[in-house]
Amino acid sequence: MSNPLDPAALDAALENVHRAGVPGLFAEVRDGDEVWRGAAGVADLATGRPVTAGMRHRVGSITKTFTAAAVLRQVECGHIGLDAPIGRYLPQLVPGARGDAITVRMLINHTSGLAEYLPYAYPSLKAFPDLANTDPRSLDDLRFTRFDPVELIAMGVAAPPTGAPGATPGVYSNTNYLLLSALLEKVTGTTAERCITRTVIDHAGLQDTELPTDPHVQGPHSRMYEAWFGMIDPPRDYSVYDMSWVGPAASLISTVADLNRFYALLFAGEIVSPSSLAEMRRTVRVISQEGKTIDYGLGLHPMEAAPGQGVFWGHGGSAWGAGALSLISPDGGRQLSVAVNLQRWNALDASGRPQPHPVDAALAAFYRVALYG
Repeated sequence: MSNPLDPAALDAALENVHRAGVPGLFAEVRDGDEVWRGAAGVADLATGRPVTAGMRHRVGSITKTFTAAAVLRQVECGHIGLDAPIGRYLPQLVPGARGDAITVRMLINHTSGLAEYLPYAYPSLKAFPDLANTDPRSLDDLRFTRFDPVELIAMGVAAPPTGAPGATPGVYSNTNYLLLSALLEKVTGTTAERCITRTVIDHAGLQDTELPTDPHVQGPHSRMYEAWFGMIDPPRDYSVYDMSWVGPAASLISTVADLNRFYALLFAGEIVSPSSLAEMRRTVRVISQEGKTIDYGLGLHPMEAAPGQGVFWGHGGSAWGAGALSLISPDGGRQLSVAVNLQRWNALDASGRPQPHPVDAALAAFYRVALYG
């Protein structure tokens, strides 16, 4: 049960995250008709320009909820079968027996067994569980590279599978969502970006949300500082970046207000039908990119900010230098969206495990105040 919003407590908790080491962050919390927006810190370390609550931001894998919703709208129209094999639609991309065994649902909930392409596209950025050997050089080398999604998908399909199709726990993989983007293009005859924009972003009336086509963030925004586990010191600004390396798996630009509006409409049954929303909330066990086992639905997953205090639904996201989280209570009454302009602040130990950092505790405290009061 959440308590009424406490603006002073929210302001203080947000400021504590800034003091713990995040240059700037901003958030919106909603409880019914009550709204709090706050910001702490700076958008630019060089000039001291402050962050504001209305800034646009890269929100990373929160994009996956939008892409999943776009696919489910096509399911509702009869253009896609949720449990149909992907090989029926994209036999060239997932050929043979795997194409027959992997369903659209398995792509959305990460149980396809298809590996993550990212370590192959960014060879120096070793992914979990090989962080002990990571190196940030690829970030600069590939800042303006225009990736071909078909080539990225091919890397994931050619990599050793993470498991049998449909087996749990699944393994979180951006390869799945690039395939879903290719599926949207196949059945709609337009780009995935245009399809998601028309059927989800415009449908929800999100004025400050877009899937970008160039490396820049348009409109008021923060610089986005990547630390890469302390190996980029001081952290560097990667706010100008070609996001074709991840496309409609994680390239969305939005605001905290738009994110809250989107999830409110989604949980009110106004983006997809109530039956589709029920499918989105059917979870399976999945190993996250951080190596944790989580429950994952169709582009959504449940989270607790404090054990035993109640589950919220939504998604988190990370791009180079930019992070975000958006959560909503099952009844739609309480919401939090927050954006931070620093990523991978944790140092690694000798075995490649991220070590605790004061930012982690400060963010957890902010989430508790925001969601439970």
